[in-house]
Amino acid sequence: MIIVLHKNIQTGELSEILNQLEEWGLEAYIAQFEHRSIISIANKVNPDFDIRKISLLKGVVDVYRVDEPYKLASRAWKKSSTSFEIKGVLIGADELNIIAGPCSIESEEHIFEMASIIAKEGVKFIRGGAFKPRTSPYSFQGLGIDGLKMIRKAADMYDLRVVTEIIDASQIDDICEYADIIQVGTRNMQNFYLLKQLGKFNKPVLLKRGMSAQITEWLMAAEYILSGGNEKVILCERGIRTFDNSGRNTLDISAIPIIHELSHLPIFADPSHGTGNRNRVIPMSLAAVAAGADGLMVEVHSCPEKALSDGPQALYPQQFTLLMTQIRALTQSLKGKQIRENENVPF
Repeated sequence: MIIVLHKNIQTGELSEILNQLEEWGLEAYIAQFEHRSIISIANKVNPDFDIRKISLLKGVVDVYRVDEPYKLASRAWKKSSTSFEIKGVLIGADELNIIAGPCSIESEEHIFEMASIIAKEGVKFIRGGAFKPRTSPYSFQGLGIDGLKMIRKAADMYDLRVVTEIIDASQIDDICEYADIIQVGTRNMQNFYLLKQLGKFNKPVLLKRGMSAQITEWLMAAEYILSGGNEKVILCERGIRTFDNSGRNTLDISAIPIIHELSHLPIFADPSHGTGNRNRVIPMSLAAVAAGADGLMVEVHSCPEKALSDGPQALYPQQFTLLMTQIRALTQSLKGKQIRENENVPF
């Protein structure tokens, strides 16, 4: 259950509400959402309980019965899709955004080269890892703070917004200084302490799905961030582990419409990690857009053979240009289809 409180609720009114909820045996948690206080009821409410009793309490604006364990992430109480701006670029609300760049920041010269390549295609977000969680301790681990400074300089030159991964809560202040979106990778999707800390900051978080996570578990991870007061959460489907070993992962395209059905949060797709093979990135990107993705995250490298990480899944610049051309054509086609449907014009 979600209880929306009056914007100017008094401290005494709030205390009375909390006391009354406690008397009714309801476990209440206060959070900030859309610039107002709300109360999330953690325990499952008896179906026979008359929620109108709550709406009569002084200071309560509205009450929503939400049966899912993820309250704030649920579309049951927030019908409209969440959208927000990042330096003038709108995320969500039917706007398709592309995040592109190398897996890792390898050098200042290279990240400037990649920024130039993606900016020419009209992309507004550059990705690049400064801290890299790797399976092997002997693999390239990233350039750290120096890498963050490099990608920030390149982004500023080409009017790009920075997306980079955090792997530990101790890095929050440094990453917030240089990044516009903080990426939480698949390995940290259930790092609940980290998610709680990110909930305290007004910095957009791109939350990747755990490689073995169910959709409910993924939404519960988002709930940790939302419940801390950070409303700017982007979900990212990046492929899950299945019994099939034909590809690196299995990109779950069906998760995109499912998320739109269950949640108001925007959802991106990462076909690079989802397939692990550059030749499959373009078709899976188009499939994700057709399925309703709000954005894509793709890896691009000027010379993938020499990439310090994930070279086999990085697009060549020519492939990236082809992808952007096909995305423009597809989105125009989808917009035309939507217009015809809205006008009830038969095909």
